[in-house]
Order: sequence, then structure tokens, then C-alpha cells
Amino acid sequence: MAVILDAFAVIALLNHEAAGPRVRARVEAGESAMCSVNLGEVLYVEAERVGDARALSAVGEIRRRVALVDPDWPLVRAAAFVKARHRLSYADAFCVATAQRMRAPLWTGDPEILALGDELEVVDLR
Repeated sequence: MAVILDAFAVIALLNHEAAGPRVRARVEAGESAMCSVNLGEVLYVEAERVGDARALSAVGEIRRRVALVDPDWPLVRAAAFVKARHRLSYADAFCVATAQRMRAPLWTGDPEILALGDELEVVDLR
């Protein structure tokens, strides 16, 4: 079964954090998906940390291995309604809406997303 990754999960992988090996296993097995909005989050965080060129390289590798979900109008609409009902960022609303659409668990360590555990399956990577 595929899992949905948010930016927290991929940053944990790239920064060799404790959750990184779990995330890497799913990525390498081809068992992960991610909204492109959230991969954009990873890109800007990594660009601030290691510079544009290294960030593009790292994100490009993830992009080749993770099934990307680009927002269409139904996903934008779903993310907007998630955002309207909860205290989380608009980007986080996209990973929630993606997980709901795909009926897949969302891997995160983001407390605002973890608080939504009654609305979708979340896996705490902290």
C-alpha cells in the first residue's frame, strides 16, 4: 500500500533524521506518493539550508522515486475546505487532501496534521 508523505517526512529523509530510514524504505520500494505542493515546501527548506543547486539535486532524486500528485481543481477545492476547518498551513492542507483522495495513510511529524487523526490515518514520525 502506498503512503502519502508530507514535507516533514522527506526533510527527515534528506537530513538523516530518526524517521529517515523508514521513509527511505517506502520511497525506494516505490510505495509513496506526495503532492507537488509539499515537494515544493521541501525544495525551499532545502534551498535555505544547502543552497539552490544541492536542493534541486536532492529534490530531483525524490521526484524520480515518489509518485507526484499535481493539484487539479478538485484537489485545490478539497485542500481549501481542509484549511477552512483546521488550523494548519495551506500547504499542509494539500497533503491532507491528497491522503484523503488516495485513502492512504499520511506520514508526518507535524503536530497540526497529527491532530487530525480522527479524520484520516496518520503515522507519527516523531
